[in-house]
Amino acid sequence: MKGEKPRKIAVANEKGGVGKTVTVINLAAAMVEKNMRVLVVDMDPQGSASSGLGTRPENTALSTYDLIRNAKPVDAEKVVVRTPWDGLDLLPAHPDLSGADIELVNVYGRENRLKRGLKTLSGQYDIVLLDTPPSLSLLTVNVFTYADEVLVPCQTHPYAYAALSELFDTIEAVREEIQPDLSVMGILATLFDQRTRVSHRILQALREDERYAPMLMRTVIRINTTIAESADVGKPVVFYRSGSTGAQDYRALAEEITGS
Repeated sequence: MKGEKPRKIAVANEKGGVGKTVTVINLAAAMVEKNMRVLVVDMDPQGSASSGLGTRPENTALSTYDLIRNAKPVDAEKVVVRTPWDGLDLLPAHPDLSGADIELVNVYGRENRLKRGLKTLSGQYDIVLLDTPPSLSLLTVNVFTYADEVLVPCQTHPYAYAALSELFDTIEAVREEIQPDLSVMGILATLFDQRTRVSHRILQALREDERYAPMLMRTVIRINTTIAESADVGKPVVFYRSGSTGAQDYRALAEEITGS
């Protein structure tokens, strides 16, 4: 696929703590195992995807902030960080991203800054996975303007389930006003705890909800402490502990998305 247009997948949810960044990191690793070239774009000022791939955002010379802040974009090639895993590259975040909303509020075409900055990388990857902040902001809109597909992680918890409606309203607004080709790839049930009734109840609710059921991914990401351990050491669980349930679930998700 190299040289062709990549699949551009935003992983987004306006609610925090639903497994969004963990999904970006580990889905990327599982796709690399399938011999795909993957670029992770970290657009969250917290930089969790960057640190989860072994890169400290504050230690990088250039970041996604540099791609969107200037009228003339920085060469994206200079921003790319090679991770320790062949085929998995990163555009790291920086805490300064948190000020981008204010800095660009009066700038014409502000929602297209990321799309413009990434244009030169379009033929180098099979998959581009984009991590978003846990809020509706100009950063999220920039990601949606660039992406073609949205994967929505939803923790199997009542609050996360209730928050889905607002996110889908946002996606629809971006589709109508800015990016007509944007589509929802699917809803991913995450942090599923087989021991609790509430997890089973919310998963069943997703399966029965007329609005969400057609979009629900077959793969369910089970709660697994190994995933948290791997994030703490800056290594995807697929490489950290290959036989864990976390690794198995993200391999299943990669297979479901890519069809291979």
